[in-house]
Amino acid sequence: MNTPTYISADDAVKHIKSGNRVFIHGSAATPIRLIRALQRRHWELKNVELISITTLGDVDFNNPAYHNSFFFNSLFVSANTRSVVNSDYGDYVPIFLSQIPQLIKSGNMPVDVAIIQVSPPDPHGFCSLGTSVDIARSVVDTAKCIIAQVNPNMPRTHGDGFVHISKINAMVWCDDTLPEVDYALNVKSATVQIGENIASLIEDGATLQVGIGGIPDQVLKNLKHHRHLGLHTEMLSDGVIPLIESGVIDNSLKKLNRGKSVTSFMVGTKKLYDFVNDNPAIRVMDIGYVNDTSIIRQNPKVTAINSALELDLTGQVCADSLGTYQYSGIGGQMDFIHGASLSQGGKPIIALPSVTSAGASRIVPFLKEGAGVVTTRGHIHWVVTEFGVVDLFGKSLKQRARALISIAHPDHREALERAFCERFGSYHRPAITGISDRVFHP
Repeated sequence: MNTPTYISADDAVKHIKSGNRVFIHGSAATPIRLIRALQRRHWELKNVELISITTLGDVDFNNPAYHNSFFFNSLFVSANTRSVVNSDYGDYVPIFLSQIPQLIKSGNMPVDVAIIQVSPPDPHGFCSLGTSVDIARSVVDTAKCIIAQVNPNMPRTHGDGFVHISKINAMVWCDDTLPEVDYALNVKSATVQIGENIASLIEDGATLQVGIGGIPDQVLKNLKHHRHLGLHTEMLSDGVIPLIESGVIDNSLKKLNRGKSVTSFMVGTKKLYDFVNDNPAIRVMDIGYVNDTSIIRQNPKVTAINSALELDLTGQVCADSLGTYQYSGIGGQMDFIHGASLSQGGKPIIALPSVTSAGASRIVPFLKEGAGVVTTRGHIHWVVTEFGVVDLFGKSLKQRARALISIAHPDHREALERAFCERFGSYHRPAITGISDRVFHP
């Protein structure tokens, strides 16, 4: 292998021209040094479109100095891009994570330049996309120009993430720590109870999909006595480490990738990044594969755990917006909710605290005006709050409304019952039931 040539970040981003569409690698792989170099060129660039999914770190494109230079067109909104995406200088593309590779490869959203962060090349010249293969795989395969931030702190992961240095147009060496997120910090009592409630639904031999945040982390803490669990999830965090090390997650009963934990990206602490480094038991794959419903459904008892911002009494789930304000994105929720529902013995779960930080009910008669429906009422099955667990599958509108009211916060149940009566009539009139009302309260 020829010794790679490294240049400065400022020189590397000179490959980017006005009018280009530029992909920014995401999550723990967010290439902060290259982003800052790109921002320093704002005075000479015009109409550069930036696309990404979740990004971490100091990625502030809402500075007025950048408004004539960059337009942030997000495929999944994160905290550091929320302001600009909801301004005149940004926008959001509603799309399932599983379909973003198709969007890029089909030519509907061609990428001119990709700025990525990778591990140093191995003796054969292969770098790794490390913590975030996700949509980056399809971008790297199709982008006209690739600029790579090469970082020895980026783990070398097995799976779909290898990129040969011959494909990279400019390489910038850096020794920066990766962004870290610890979901075990500042855990609320409601989150702990929700974690326990969800864990009660998980059977031995289940294949897990766990989303981002404190609730999935609490679920994992309650699974230490389970056996033969599998992992096929779009993302993972530190919570899986003790379960893999103890053998609780052994992936022995999965139909696909038996013996391997499958993910597409990861966000956590350095402990997680060290754990996955050169670990053949972890496969980090293209999101088009990991989130493919036809792949998900082949594994047994897929238990998919996803969150919501708001849920109406008919079962419509808003998970990406606060009214018209774009808060996050569709992501992979529907990929896994539907995939789990088609899995033999699968359980699609929506989990949410019963109230917001301001005390407002998250279970509501109607979603806020302009709210996006991520999971439809035709797809929803299990719903979990700290006050219980209900299964809405096969239930009528009245049955599911009663069930959801039963796990709402007690302070809001009376108001929800009044809303029920205004819409459906008497709250206490029994509905005709062909399906048992499966309700569990802790």
